[in-house]
Amino acid sequence: MTHPSCLLAKARGQSYLGVTQPDKRTIRQMATYGYARVSTNRQADEGESLDVQERQIAGYALMQGLTVDRTFVERGVTGSIPLGERQQGAALLAVLKPGDVVVTAKLDRMFRSALDALDVLSKLKARGVSLHMIDLGGDVTGNGVSKLVFTILSAVAEAERDRIRERVSQVKADQKQRGRYLGGKVPFGFVLVKRGDDHVLEADDRQQAAIATVRRMRAEGTPLRTIRSALADAGHRLSLDAIHRITREASQH
Repeated sequence: MTHPSCLLAKARGQSYLGVTQPDKRTIRQMATYGYARVSTNRQADEGESLDVQERQIAGYALMQGLTVDRTFVERGVTGSIPLGERQQGAALLAVLKPGDVVVTAKLDRMFRSALDALDVLSKLKARGVSLHMIDLGGDVTGNGVSKLVFTILSAVAEAERDRIRERVSQVKADQKQRGRYLGGKVPFGFVLVKRGDDHVLEADDRQQAAIATVRRMRAEGTPLRTIRSALADAGHRLSLDAIHRITREASQH
């Protein structure tokens, strides 16, 4: 028969020997979150890439004995934007607690910049959050070999991004030198004007003023989403990718 004092101790959350027992109502269970991203609206609309990523995340979690509580899905957002400045990326970072697990299908779905990757990784480790990247074999926050591979591949991804940026810059320089428009979407800040048999780009004063505002606000440390809201109020609707491109081009001059 259980002694009355033991029953009283259990009711108070203590053992019979006076050792405090944890109240199960106050214990927060570890959460598992997925993160998926596609860089174009077309990919997002078709859903194939996102669907594949979400299946991979769910399958990996199942193999690890985990249940995905929520998957943060980034639609039509370039990987060059830091994770913390993407809408879903920022939301993911905001909900994480010690002991949580984040799973993503591939390195380049979450990061393109080595600096951003290593910064986020160090912060997650400090907060006691595990980051699992399926293409790197699992937990990159707790496995020394995976962390080394993570660092190397992050640098490779950034180098590839730099090569793409260099090729784009060369094409733009060629267009500017010729004074010709070679096709494609007219860049923000310019209008297309027909001269003889050719079309040329001419600066649009109103849009150029908006570009100057974007660069000034970014130099002052204003987040991209805040800049986008300010532009929308002024009648300019630009994506985060377009705003990021404007600020990036400013840093290259």
